[in-house]
Amino acid sequence: MVAQIFLLVICFICLKQYAKGEFQQSLAITDILPEDIKRYDKMRPPKKEGQPTIVYFHVTVMGLDSIDENSMTYVADVFFAQTWKDHRLRLPENMTQEYRLLEVDWLKNMWRPDSFFKNAKSVTFQTMTIPNHYMWLYKDKTILYMVKLTLKLSCIMNFAIYPHDTQECKLQMESLSHTTDDLIFQWDPTTPLVVDENIELPQVALIRNETADCTQVYSTGNFTCLEVVFTLKRRLVYYVYQHLYTHLHDRDHVPWMPFMSVCTVFVFMALMEYCLINIVLSDTPIPKPIAYPPKPVAGEGAAKKDPESGAAGGGGGGNPPAGSKPTMLPLADEKMEKIEKIFDEMTKNRRIVTTTRRVVRPPLDADGPWIPRQESRIILTPGIAAHPPPPPPPPVEPELPKPKLTPAQERLKRAIYIDRTSRVLFPALFASLNGIYWCVFYEYL
Repeated sequence: MVAQIFLLVICFICLKQYAKGEFQQSLAITDILPEDIKRYDKMRPPKKEGQPTIVYFHVTVMGLDSIDENSMTYVADVFFAQTWKDHRLRLPENMTQEYRLLEVDWLKNMWRPDSFFKNAKSVTFQTMTIPNHYMWLYKDKTILYMVKLTLKLSCIMNFAIYPHDTQECKLQMESLSHTTDDLIFQWDPTTPLVVDENIELPQVALIRNETADCTQVYSTGNFTCLEVVFTLKRRLVYYVYQHLYTHLHDRDHVPWMPFMSVCTVFVFMALMEYCLINIVLSDTPIPKPIAYPPKPVAGEGAAKKDPESGAAGGGGGGNPPAGSKPTMLPLADEKMEKIEKIFDEMTKNRRIVTTTRRVVRPPLDADGPWIPRQESRIILTPGIAAHPPPPPPPPVEPELPKPKLTPAQERLKRAIYIDRTSRVLFPALFASLNGIYWCVFYEYL
């Protein structure tokens, strides 16, 4: 009796656990397909009431790397998810959970979106340690397919303002065989795109990412398309380090760099200026300056002529020329001092002094021999004398003729002129170039 009760309790527990779904039987593809398999066409999308099937996309970007300007490609590691509803499927019996994990190989016998990566060069499916994809079936007959891929994608780049360029690289997903009448791709309304915040690239910075619609019209119809747009801005510091401090292995494929080209031209012009100066000088030693004869000292010639004029003036008698002091006959010292004092006093008072001399003859009845005697008279005229005449201007020294430069001096003069012009012209042109360059490209910094 006790044994029977124990068995009944065990059976009751097992039935309760089975009812909770803890013991689920393995499924087969036939458990979710319609009973009449012929009614299920895996090539036709599950259109309900004639409306196109909507597939929702979600992309998680885990990494961006290997951006190559030469081949215009980049590499992205992504989790790619597609969600659609297939009302033709059946739910497994006793499905108590929200979703059920299905075998991915069943997709070969089910309809699945025919999406492909439009701008992909190559796609790598991850298989370590197990194939990185899975499929879920929800209670409302929604299918979720998730896969991890490594994509090598093309990116059309524009280097018109290199190295201040900003590139837009895209990840495009398009339907291969279904038009928008049968199939429409839409971004997941909750989380369409997730990009890892720790993505760091040495040569560019990821400044923005966004989702967009790229549905395109072909000759066969409209084909639905979705895209992720990555906006990449070049790092100027990395560019300077790469192109100025490292040696490039293949210079033929380096994009055109206007600023660096102009800087190279300036360096070349400076080198040419150095060569031109050497050619002008022709390796001729600099000549020594010509020693000019010393200039004559003023007054030497007049000093030499004074004795002659004095000798000539002291010779015969007669009245002295006007304006000159009268020549005094020899007198006693006392008389000479008095006369000099009188002249000095008259000169200070600016009085006019007139001197006359005559020979005095003795009377006829004088006794003794006749001795000629000269008598001088000084006539003082009261009044203010005129200003003395201005001193004669100093003799104008004749300008020495400029010596003619030798050929070596001419070459040196031209070389100095070229050097001084280059010192002003080159910095001015380079400063103007920098000003124009940074004014134009400032908005791209």
